[in-house]
Amino acid sequence: MKYKKSLVFSLITVLLFSLFLTGCGEKEVNQTDAPTTQKETQKTEKEDKKETVEVDIFQFKVEVAKALEEAAKVYEEEKGNVKINIQTVGGGDDYGAALRAKFQSRQEPDIFNVGGPQDVEDWMDTLEDLSDQPWVDLALPGMLSGATVDGKVYALPFNVEGYGFIYNKRIFKDAGIDVSQIKDFASLEKAVQELDGKIKAGDLKDKYPLLEAVFEMPAKERWVTGLHASNAALSQEFDSSIAAYEAKEIDFKYADAYKAIIDLQANYSANSETKDRLVAVDYATQVDEGLAIERVAMIQQGNWIYGGVYDIDPEVADNLDILPMPIQGGKEDCIPVGVPMHWSINTKSTPEKKEAAKDFLNWLYTSETGKDFVVNQFFFIPPFEGYEDLQPKDSLGKAVKRYSEEGKTTPWVFMGYPTAWGEDVLGVEIQKYLAEKVTWEELVEEVKTKWTESR
Repeated sequence: MKYKKSLVFSLITVLLFSLFLTGCGEKEVNQTDAPTTQKETQKTEKEDKKETVEVDIFQFKVEVAKALEEAAKVYEEEKGNVKINIQTVGGGDDYGAALRAKFQSRQEPDIFNVGGPQDVEDWMDTLEDLSDQPWVDLALPGMLSGATVDGKVYALPFNVEGYGFIYNKRIFKDAGIDVSQIKDFASLEKAVQELDGKIKAGDLKDKYPLLEAVFEMPAKERWVTGLHASNAALSQEFDSSIAAYEAKEIDFKYADAYKAIIDLQANYSANSETKDRLVAVDYATQVDEGLAIERVAMIQQGNWIYGGVYDIDPEVADNLDILPMPIQGGKEDCIPVGVPMHWSINTKSTPEKKEAAKDFLNWLYTSETGKDFVVNQFFFIPPFEGYEDLQPKDSLGKAVKRYSEEGKTTPWVFMGYPTAWGEDVLGVEIQKYLAEKVTWEELVEEVKTKWTESR
């Protein structure tokens, strides 16, 4: 019995020892394999999940700010690893000064805006060469000229815009004015005087209780008076922004016709009896609190105001059209049409940011989703091919298209003005003129001298 017990004990001991060794062996194998499996998993996860790239956009077009942010969100959802940050400075603020401040504070954006030849020269050290981008070959004739230097394309054109005297068709119709007969300055002035008389007599008060004047002139906005209004005259002197950019001096041949455009607006605005008050009138007062609520019948602006007016009163927005900005002695039955601004990419941004920035702009203007935003939410007239099925649906976009198809346009040459000349020189002098601090003759001599000095 003792022997059997010892034998049984020995067998049990051997069995337990064998199980112990087996367990240790399995443990050692697991310990050896586990780290390898974890590394492979981490490697796979890293390959599948790219780091998020942030792209900072600093842009000036307040009219599309909300829609641009919506487009960026859609793009982010599609890409998954890109974050678009948008800051908008425009309207009554000086975008150029704000952009310079951004760069000086070392908060340089990855995407920003430049105008025409003068801006391109001023910012050349920061502009990425975009000549190899897909949208370049899709550009309509002349659309890339303002941002092309030595055959290289440095920016993407925003859109095509036109401006003139935007008017409320319903008010003019109810006043018995046939706008089809307005083809030159004389007929425009006659229509304005007729409408002014009916407003002052109270003939339209029942239908338009807020209507108080023909115009609202925003002299605070020097880009309206100094850039856009002067372009109507100087586009008769220069045939392109490049020609204006290369000009060492200006003749200002149509200065008196330009004065007539300024005086017409000032004399028939809500504050016409005290013109110095016009210097306090801004974009919001003119558009949102003027034309959009039918307090005034007409303003000098462009097709970009449609979205803002539509948000306030869709019926008013759809009753808008554009009358010419006629320059006596020149081409009168026309409106200025051109590229308002460009998208550029900071060449000093990181390669990852530049790649994402290029991809976003290409997506915005060439993908079906992006193109829908451009036409139907930005209300842009695209400067590229591929939009044949996306024609302007808004009243002002249709008007610009009509003028363009009829050949009734003049170019945007103010993009070739000397840096800040349009606003800080001419725009300021217009304000002085309205306040009767300078004569028109003094204004003309001053701005001509400053042009030459700037060149």
